[in-house]
Amino acid sequence: MILNVEHASFSYDGITKQFEDISFSLRRGEVLSLLGKNGTGKSTLIKCILNILSLQSGKVEINGRRISGMRPDEVAREVGYVPQVHRAAFPFTALDFVLMGRAPHISTFSVPKEEDYRKVEETFARIGITHLREKPLPEMSGGESQMVMIARALAQEPSLLVLDEPTSHLDIGNQMKMIATINRLAAEGIGILMSTHFPDHGFMTSHTVAILENGRLIAQGPAEDVITRENLYKAYGVDVCIRYIEEAGRMACIPINSCGVPG
Repeated sequence: MILNVEHASFSYDGITKQFEDISFSLRRGEVLSLLGKNGTGKSTLIKCILNILSLQSGKVEINGRRISGMRPDEVAREVGYVPQVHRAAFPFTALDFVLMGRAPHISTFSVPKEEDYRKVEETFARIGITHLREKPLPEMSGGESQMVMIARALAQEPSLLVLDEPTSHLDIGNQMKMIATINRLAAEGIGILMSTHFPDHGFMTSHTVAILENGRLIAQGPAEDVITRENLYKAYGVDVCIRYIEEAGRMACIPINSCGVPG
């Protein structure tokens, strides 16, 4: 078990709960998609899993260790994080930026060694972006930038990868490249927790899907059991049609309208 979340609750003011009594787990090589509308607590939950915010109650364990007792460098060696948006403030090349992901493995006041550069080059090759190694971040497209962010997280050599809406702001071509990369990394044994607004991502990538609504999980389990007309109406207030698409070889979610109540 890479990630174990038990009865997790969080509040910014100590009164109003952002989320409450959240429990789920993730194994090596599994993908868990976290669905839910804006403002329901997905990003806040991710920040608690990363120990950026402290839980009000409950616990998060990474590889059997309680994350609240781990140092930041220890967390970084176990968990790679890719946020929704990254805006480059400095014209770092992809090589320099991904090399920063080696920081948890480099002691204070030391400089990157040959081994660190080798790991970075292996990471570029692993996800197929070697051609970007010398390109400055401000000159990259959204898709290129997102792949470099994943490369930086992988350079940490994590067992768990946390992706906060990894396909937001990407065109359909780059979305499909991102989905293919997620599936490939999971097949290599990395556990992946991914928040998303697209139910289809659950059918395309996930072993498990969880739906967060008003700070509580209203459903979790296999995609085919969780991504249903009833659950998505409850979560988003949108009527959908769930159908098997023979050409795609999978189930698909198609919105019908924004106000019709499922029968």
